[in-house]
Amino acid sequence: MSVRICTDIGGTFTDIVVVDEKGNVNIFKALTTPEDRVNGVIDGLTLAAEFYGKPIDEFMGSCEYFGHGTTTSTNALIEGKVAKVGLICTTGCRDVLLFREAGKDNPFQWYLDYPEPYVPRSLTIPVHERINAEGGIDIPLQESDVRNAVRKLKENDVDVIAVSLLWSFVNPVHELRIGQIIEEEWPGKTYTLSHRVNPRIREYRRTVSTVIDASLKPLITNYVSTFEKRLREIGYKNELSLLTCSGGITSPQEMIERPIYSVDSGPALAPVSGKFYAKKELNKEHVITCDMGGTSFDVSRITDGVITISNETMIQSEKVSISKVDVKTIGAGGGSIAWVDEGGLIRVGPEGAGSVPGPACYMRGGERATVTDANLLLGYLDESYFLGGTMEIDKRLAQEAIRKHVAEPLNLDVLEAAYTIYNTANHIMTEAVRDITVWEGVDPKEYVVVAGGGAVGMHIIPIVSQLGCLDVILPKTASTLSAFGGVVADVDREFNRSYITTSNSFNYEGVNDVLQQLEEEARSFLQTVGVPEEKQVLTFSVEARYLFQEREISVPIHRNSFADSQDVQELVEQFHTKHEQTLGSKENGQKVEFVVWKVTAKGITPEIQLEKQSDSGERPDPEAIKTPRAAYFKELGGMTEVAIYAGEKLKAGNKIIGPAIIEEPTTNLVIVPGSTVTVSRYGNYRIEIATIAD
Repeated sequence: MSVRICTDIGGTFTDIVVVDEKGNVNIFKALTTPEDRVNGVIDGLTLAAEFYGKPIDEFMGSCEYFGHGTTTSTNALIEGKVAKVGLICTTGCRDVLLFREAGKDNPFQWYLDYPEPYVPRSLTIPVHERINAEGGIDIPLQESDVRNAVRKLKENDVDVIAVSLLWSFVNPVHELRIGQIIEEEWPGKTYTLSHRVNPRIREYRRTVSTVIDASLKPLITNYVSTFEKRLREIGYKNELSLLTCSGGITSPQEMIERPIYSVDSGPALAPVSGKFYAKKELNKEHVITCDMGGTSFDVSRITDGVITISNETMIQSEKVSISKVDVKTIGAGGGSIAWVDEGGLIRVGPEGAGSVPGPACYMRGGERATVTDANLLLGYLDESYFLGGTMEIDKRLAQEAIRKHVAEPLNLDVLEAAYTIYNTANHIMTEAVRDITVWEGVDPKEYVVVAGGGAVGMHIIPIVSQLGCLDVILPKTASTLSAFGGVVADVDREFNRSYITTSNSFNYEGVNDVLQQLEEEARSFLQTVGVPEEKQVLTFSVEARYLFQEREISVPIHRNSFADSQDVQELVEQFHTKHEQTLGSKENGQKVEFVVWKVTAKGITPEIQLEKQSDSGERPDPEAIKTPRAAYFKELGGMTEVAIYAGEKLKAGNKIIGPAIIEEPTTNLVIVPGSTVTVSRYGNYRIEIATIAD
């Protein structure tokens, strides 16, 4: 029996999803091992092999696909544990990483200094050269400057050299020559060229994405190589697939060449899962995905079946123009720490307890109160059935942490303090959903909510009740939502290039040349990663704006070349329509400027056919009913004895009316009074929401 596997390393848990050839989906969790994250993956795979009753080498030998997402690069950036980078730039542009795009985000906070540049000025070496905006050479490259720069960087023992020259994306001849000189002067030294990493207009964003990419190269090269080696040692024989921040998968070699696309790759796959489940369960294409893990709450939006991709993205405090799934992340996970500020107000996050030491109840040395500790005290978690009974936790430690750090400072009893933590976390997450819907002119009532993450089942009903959402799905794979996205994701990579032209003086030859080059690069990529021709899909788009606008919007193109003015006018009309949909206005007759041309290469993966269940009626079987226990429901006056159900024994058609709790091995679903949960034919939970007053 063959299986497909995907793993996702989170801050607290490492998630494993296994799908067999019959469509059965099984999920496993192991604690993340920060000292060597591969160990946590191996621990999870060992659990999976034991479940299937096979030695691990036999189990991995039956695996036909293995996808992997990791926070390795994200954590390295947060902790500053990246490679030492030297930068070669055009003369006069030495301070681009310091001054960025000029100005400040908060100009009236005059006492704030500019942030430190990602590469120190001492390691930023200018060379004489100048390519103009049309690709012509105004100043030839002074090769002696380049050789001196490489020697100086060699003296400073940099790990990687980044090269970012003005207008190199129009004509890369000087960057390519610098690469050759680096090979001559310092054989074997790793280097990165900006026109390969991010061939787009806007000098700062192209430069900073290049140096970030360079700083991650040694780390990701070593990590991917080590991970592949460890997989081979336990019996995996096929190609490793790596998750990307654009919501797709790519090959190890492609990831090593552009490691910046590994940043935030895990959260980017949650909307892929959300899209899959909304289509499978309700045949709907407007989706909000919520993913509450141990350290964060990630929320994203899908409209008309299209996952929102943004080029206005941030990595740490740096603005980069790489294509990345638009995910809003806040520090409100199960391990988020609750604390009382100097003004006597309760706060939750952004600091988290992680897997080590973890929440107080984990008995690993954590002493501060977390959301998980609050959920345990409120009765939403069973002390004897955490992670299906495979992990021991201590309610007394949770109680002591909440008493000391929240209850006493707020002069509340411990139970009220726990509910205050719970309710505060809910409000924070609700506002995060509002940020990507209401505040962007989108009505959340028109969207299906797909909820994921190990902690989300205890919070999702209060969250969506505030938003008025009508359709809510908690998948069986909720606690491993991102990892499941890696199982169903397509091979995906965007190729783009800046080439500026306008609607009134459209350069047909220039645009068609760019589109042809991008199409050839996209086809070559898909062939390299082994996608058969019949599974290859290319989509074309362009980023455009009205003249003198600062930012662009992306508009789909329904052709791969432009023949005449009618083709251009059709694109202009599409832009007007998209501008009105996105920004609420359009200016018919206004000239349109086309800035960045894009081709997205997709390799369609085999569709997962989930196992269907026959309807077993609304009444659950007696063996699905567990011993009742007390849980906190404010609507009922506090602690109330409620029915508890074993999720793995519920069947399609079973209906559970709140108040109640459904316990799964890796997540719990808390059903508030008035709300109802029905088990779908695929074993997922469909939730009918009762409106909760604020």
